[in-house]
Amino acid sequence: MAQRTERADALRNREAVLAAADALFAASGSPQSVSMDDIAAAAGVGKGTLFRRFGDRAGLIGAVIASRLEPLRRAVREAQGAPGSSPRQRVADLLDASLRFKIENRNLMTAAEDAGLSSPYQAEHYGWWHEVLRAALDEVPGVDDADFTAHALLAAIRADLVAHLIDERGVDAEGLRSSLAGYIDKVLGAG
Repeated sequence: MAQRTERADALRNREAVLAAADALFAASGSPQSVSMDDIAAAAGVGKGTLFRRFGDRAGLIGAVIASRLEPLRRAVREAQGAPGSSPRQRVADLLDASLRFKIENRNLMTAAEDAGLSSPYQAEHYGWWHEVLRAALDEVPGVDDADFTAHALLAAIRADLVAHLIDERGVDAEGLRSSLAGYIDKVLGAG
């Protein structure tokens, strides 16, 4: 079955909604405080357009996350083919990139959980991160169960944990990145 091409006006509306939601979420510091009415008004569309296009608040938040993740995914794909880095370094780089994304987007990622996207394991982006990390771990000597190890390492950088450590415990971003690097070394053993 052929995929339907999106109408130009529908594509413009989608992009306007994503840009408006992204800007309002970033400016508010708390995406939960931004209403669907606020987003519709900023995008210049009716509220019904939001619900027809994204289904609900969770769908809209998921679409904003996906749009923010795309540049990171491109960078990861390019880095995977780069010569010279060891499998251990690729694992560390992948986890650091994911942690930096979650630090920068922790309010949005927490809002996703609060909006009903509560199981990160069912999110499309989690499946992608897990597969990329599992493939890198398959190449690390001494890693017996790359699948489980990928899940365990990704659990160490869950969005709710990152937000808790930074916002409630006062851990700074560089300290968190350093702690993650040390944890990776312990999990993977001496390299």
